[in-house]
Order: sequence, then structure tokens, then C-alpha cells
Amino acid sequence: MSREARARQEIRRFREIRPVQVAELDLDGPAAGLRPGPGSPPVTSGEVFVLVRSDGRPAGTLLARVPEGADPQEVLAGLAQDLPAPRPRAAPTAPPPASVVVASRERASRLGRALDSLLAQDHPDFEIVVVDNAPVTGDTRELVERKYGERVRYVCEPVPGLAVAHNRGLAAARHEVVAFTDDDVVADPRWLTELTTPFAADPGLGCVTGLILPARLRTPAQVLLESHGGFAKGFTPRTYDPARPPADEPLFPFTAGRFGSGANMAFRTAVLRAVGGFDPATGAGTRARGGDDLYGFVRVLAAGHRLHYTPQALVWHHHRETWRDLETQAYGYGAGLTAYLTAILVNRPALLPAFLARLPRGLAHARALTAVREAAGGSAPGGHDQRTHPWPHRLSRLQRRGMLYGPVGYLRARHALRTTAAKPASVEAR
Repeated sequence: MSREARARQEIRRFREIRPVQVAELDLDGPAAGLRPGPGSPPVTSGEVFVLVRSDGRPAGTLLARVPEGADPQEVLAGLAQDLPAPRPRAAPTAPPPASVVVASRERASRLGRALDSLLAQDHPDFEIVVVDNAPVTGDTRELVERKYGERVRYVCEPVPGLAVAHNRGLAAARHEVVAFTDDDVVADPRWLTELTTPFAADPGLGCVTGLILPARLRTPAQVLLESHGGFAKGFTPRTYDPARPPADEPLFPFTAGRFGSGANMAFRTAVLRAVGGFDPATGAGTRARGGDDLYGFVRVLAAGHRLHYTPQALVWHHHRETWRDLETQAYGYGAGLTAYLTAILVNRPALLPAFLARLPRGLAHARALTAVREAAGGSAPGGHDQRTHPWPHRLSRLQRRGMLYGPVGYLRARHALRTTAAKPASVEAR
């Protein structure tokens, strides 16, 4: 089959993907019962993506079909009984004070939804900082000042780029832990408490990441992305310790995409500042296209601090909605991956021997995993996907092209930053 014919076939299959309902099902506790996901209508017959909770705690997800005329809660509760229960709660520990940083650019309507969910957190001591990145209008500032007043702090960062914006938020943070999320999420009410409490229990912890699930699965693009794992990293807590490299991660710590994502991450503020924050030449809004979060994870691990993933810290993410969005995302992921690796080796050249030593075994491990998944139809890292739709070859090709571009994009972004930084100096010199 020619490339053109394959592309037409992939687009046709893509357009045939039907919407999936999103819901939550709590099996026990005060909030037991079925309810729609954030912003979704009540569940009816048809296909449903369900987060199953046990006494409010995320336990797993399932994809199921509710027959016409059946009771959705009865059907889904019956299927959910096979999911393992979450681990018992640890002894209650007071979470440390936290600063929540949300970077945004010209998306005031989405930002308002995110801020509403953040202000509803049950954490006892936190602040919210909105970083308005390279604004074109005053919409973000007007929203924050008009609707949220003193409950949310507004900071402007004129230089475009997600890492630059996050660094501005890091500088403004006043508390022991700094958490980052995006303007296109809805945070679970216990998100911040669950994300920050591990820091109180482990003084050697430098970073914590959490679970990301889809807020909506209304478009083919959203369903396709989530059917291949989305942003989730599963429902098993895990701690990554540089003193005890995991046997199943031959490229550790350079496999940073396994640790979490930037929409749901927190750092011990002093630790992140000590490693220099995020590389400003990475992230969305720069020519590097991404990789700022991965850079932060590796820098913290390379400095000897542990990283912990907890599925109890949940945010609901509004995935991108169109085929063109997926194309942009696939290319950006590829570029961000190699851009962040370039950034790590440029800023920490002492890590190059370790990276080269791990590379052959890491590539062999990746090939073996790919072969097993393709042969068995296995799951992606999220552990909850059904692979109900084939991943288009075009998106894979775009990701590979992005990987080739990433190092060039990173170097171009560094040059652009130096040029921007030099302009004020030249003006003052005159």
C-alpha cells in the first residue's frame, strides 16, 4: 500500500472513532455511587471510560459498554469488582505548605475552570500563582484580578516559553513545596494534599508526580490518545531512587517520560532552585517544543534526590481535540524528548559517560518491549488503555521527525534566549 493510500485509510479510521463517556464510580464510602466526569453529562447506555474509586481513592480504570436499558451503575459496579483495591492509607501526616504555579497564555476561559478547582482543594496551607506568559491581551490579568482578587497572585513573564514561565513561578513561590499544573486541567479536591504529603514523610524526596486522566473523550483525537495510554502512569505508587537504579529501567534516569508529566508535578522548592530550575530553552512556546518537565525530573534525580509517583494525586486533563492537534503534539513530543536530553548533556556534560554506557542496553530493552506489545496488543505505560484503535503511522513518523529536530530546536532556542537577553543591555549601552 502506498503512503498516500495508507494516509487516507488512517484518516478514514480516525473519523470513525466514536465518543466515549467519562465517569467516576466510588464503590464505598460517603460518596459511593456513579457520577459523570468533570463537565460531562449523566451516564447513559454506550461506551464508558470509568475511574473506579474505593472510599474516594483512585483504584483503576475500565472501559465498558452499558447495554441499552440497563442500569449504568449496576453494570459498571459489577465489572469493577475485579480491580485491585488501592493500598491501605498511611498514617495521617500533615502536608507541608505549598505554592501552586499555573502558567497560562491567552486561555482565560480554561484558566478560570482550573482555578476554581484549585481553590476547592482541601490542603490546609497553600497559595496559587498564575504566570501570564508573553501576554498579547490583558484577559488573563483581568480574569485573575476581577474574579479571584487576593486569593490568586498574578505574575507576568514577558519572555515566551513554558520553562521560563515556570521559573518565574518558582521565583515567586513562598512555600516549602512548589506544585505545577496546567490551565487545561480540573484538579481533584485532594490533589494537592496527596501530591505534597510524601515530602513530609521522606526528607530525601525531591519530586512527586501524580495521575492524569481525561476530562472528556468527545472527539476522535481525544479517544485515540487515551486508548494508547494518554498521560497516565498507572495505579501503582513507585519511588525512583538514584542510589538504587530500577532494574526495569536500563536508561535510568534518562527515561524521564516514565516518571510523570508537567501537568501534575511538585518539587521541594529549595531542591528545584538548587539545580537551577527548568532549562529556559525547553518547553512549549520555544523552538525546542517541549521537554521542560523531563529536564526537571532528571536534574533532581541526578542531584541525588528521590522521585515518587502517586496515583492518589489526580488531575483531569482536557486533551487536544483535532487531528491537527495530534500531529502537532506527536512532533512536539519527539522534539521535546531529544531536546531535553540535549539540554541535560549540555548543562551537565559529566552525565554523558553514564548516558552512553546505558544506551545500548536501553535501546535493546525498548525494542523488546515494542515487539511484545505489538505481538500481544499489550498496554502502554499508563496500564489502563485498551488499544481499541490503531496508532496512525503518520503520527509515529512525525514523532520520529521531531526527535531528529529536537537537538537543533534546543540550540536555536538557546540562541534566541541569548539574543533576547542581550537586547536590553544594548539599549542601556546607548
